[in-house]
Amino acid sequence: MSDTRDRPATAAGTWRLGDLTVNRVGFGAMRLTGGVPFGRGGGRSDRERSTAVLRQAVELGVNHIDTAAFYFSATRSANELINTALAPYPDDLVITSKVWPGRNPSGEWWWAEPGQLRGQVEENLRQLGRDHLDVVNLRLPQSWATRSVAEHFGALTELRDAGLVRHLGVSNVTSEQLAEARVIAPVVCVQNSYSVDAPGADQKLLRECGDLEIAYVPFFAIAGGGRESGAGATDDEAVLAVARAHGASPAQIRLAWTLAQGPHVLAIPGTGDPKHLAENVAAGALRLSDEEMARLGTVGRADG
Repeated sequence: MSDTRDRPATAAGTWRLGDLTVNRVGFGAMRLTGGVPFGRGGGRSDRERSTAVLRQAVELGVNHIDTAAFYFSATRSANELINTALAPYPDDLVITSKVWPGRNPSGEWWWAEPGQLRGQVEENLRQLGRDHLDVVNLRLPQSWATRSVAEHFGALTELRDAGLVRHLGVSNVTSEQLAEARVIAPVVCVQNSYSVDAPGADQKLLRECGDLEIAYVPFFAIAGGGRESGAGATDDEAVLAVARAHGASPAQIRLAWTLAQGPHVLAIPGTGDPKHLAENVAAGALRLSDEEMARLGTVGRADG
């Protein structure tokens, strides 16, 4: 049996995060804690099921996991679940985290000053049981779209130079902020909200990253406008029609469309359900025709 059959996460190929090679289909840890980390408290999840999903992901060939210290609920921490399930970590496993936002034990949000980023990085290290983080994304507030990232990104660069971080990325950024960060230090990935119904500005930044050979790592690729709440009960007819043609789910078509945007585009769908995990990973093997890509390209577009 071929490696692609045994490890379907390899079907979409690989990309590089600096000197680290990852399969383009990865895994997002946000939903492992039984809900989403927004608001007070949080949901509940079954610990054994969550750790089983993580182990299953690695068995399917996933070697890129996205997480954060602020992914926690009243009884679960995504980082600690990852540590429990996967340590000692496989040699090829790349764990990406993000800093700047934070949450106190009651679930209240706060935003770090540049000097507080070290504490956030160290908290990720403690929870994951690691000596360094493979990739850390500087996750910007929504309100920061026209402001400088230099002070915060410079602080992260110092942590990279100190050996706590291997590579740096940025998240929720504009093209101008990416350019500003790249003057300070190399950027290996951009992690922005993006889906089949994404606005044109996001498409422009995706293409720019391709030209720069920077990984573009969408979040909410399945949820789209549903964002933290997840995918809606209904989907656009174009998505449904293509799904029927392939005998696939709408989520799989959304992932396949996302991966088809370029070899530098990675996927990090998240779930706490073993069945959904297998479906998400299998989406990496789907190939959409030019006609199907064009049809999906009209989703959410006013001129569609």
